[in-house]
Amino acid sequence: MKRYLGTVVTAVVFFAFGVVFQRYYDSQRRGTPKPGEPTVAEKAAAEHRAAVNVPPITFDSEPLWAYGFETPAKAGDKAEPQAAPSRNLRPNEDPIDQTRPRRTGGSRASYSLVDVRDGHNVIDWFPGDHPMPMPDVIEHGPGAGAGNTGRGCGSCHLPNGKGRPENAPVAGLPVAYFMRQLQDFRSGVRRTADPRKPNTPTMIELAKAMTDEEMRVAAEYFGAIKWTPGIHVVETDVVPKTRIAGNLFLPVAQTKTEPIAGRIIEMPEDVEQAEMLRNPRSGFVAYVPPGSTERGQDLVTTGGMRIVGNEIVQGKTTPCVTCHGLNLMGVADVPPIAGRSPSYIVRQMWDIQQGTRNGPAVQLMKLATANLNGEDLVAIAAYVSSRVPPRGINRETRTARLR
Repeated sequence: MKRYLGTVVTAVVFFAFGVVFQRYYDSQRRGTPKPGEPTVAEKAAAEHRAAVNVPPITFDSEPLWAYGFETPAKAGDKAEPQAAPSRNLRPNEDPIDQTRPRRTGGSRASYSLVDVRDGHNVIDWFPGDHPMPMPDVIEHGPGAGAGNTGRGCGSCHLPNGKGRPENAPVAGLPVAYFMRQLQDFRSGVRRTADPRKPNTPTMIELAKAMTDEEMRVAAEYFGAIKWTPGIHVVETDVVPKTRIAGNLFLPVAQTKTEPIAGRIIEMPEDVEQAEMLRNPRSGFVAYVPPGSTERGQDLVTTGGMRIVGNEIVQGKTTPCVTCHGLNLMGVADVPPIAGRSPSYIVRQMWDIQQGTRNGPAVQLMKLATANLNGEDLVAIAAYVSSRVPPRGINRETRTARLR
């Protein structure tokens, strides 16, 4: 009887949350601004910039591993500008080695390291992995771009939209959501909480250089690509020793000798394929603390809610399934999150907590993340990333347990 009651109550709570979310969401979409009148996003950006009581970022609680750093930021720290795309040879490497053609398994293409590193002319090992040819903005960057703004979207997010732990996985995102993120970067309501992270300023520059049409083309291109899992989640007490390069963890040994210490360590399964050749089919492994996926399942599906006797004890958060769907594949233009980078997921939740990711659609996420601590963020990301996007029916997690 208690189990039945719990199921009914949980369903009612989810329904209530859903109604509240839909009403709030509809209120943000209602109405079209008159010519010259600011949009909802532009109003939100102006209000945010005018705010005087924005709390300072609490770097002492920052999940450094999610941002690809080992030490906390200091006052005045800021990102060094990323090098603009070019075909210049690196002086510390053999010119012959940099220019010789290379191949990867399953591809008919061949590229040199110079080709691979040229973000203004994005390479495409597997053209069949996306349903249409790369548009100019994906392959070469915005038409008006120069320097860093001449960087093609596919150079970081890859032609198949899988992305990498240090940036965003964008394949299969709703077009409206994708465009809203670009507009938020452009208007100033979305930035990174860690001022040292270099690719966020680059993303802001790119968004400002893009036309509305280029935004739409990019959104429709990535939105048409079906998301497939590329992350293997492993629960373990110890991980391989790593070094950080470009905010990405790279293993320096295969033997697991370093305590995981409450972190998520996400690294390429094959460093040469993922890092040197930018093979978009090369996957990643995410090492997570033992028990984190089970704890994350509780937070994601119930918010940590409990029924004690005949009373409901409110949990720490709104269940993620309320807005992102029971299979975590998104609802309307709420984004899918199943099987995506845990590093990215934690960065976004912490950015929202710290007030550096804003906009009307983020307000509910601010409420959902307000009471979450670092252990909660790890647990939620571990579970969400372990979920395999369903093919018609829900599928079980692909989590392995290693001790």
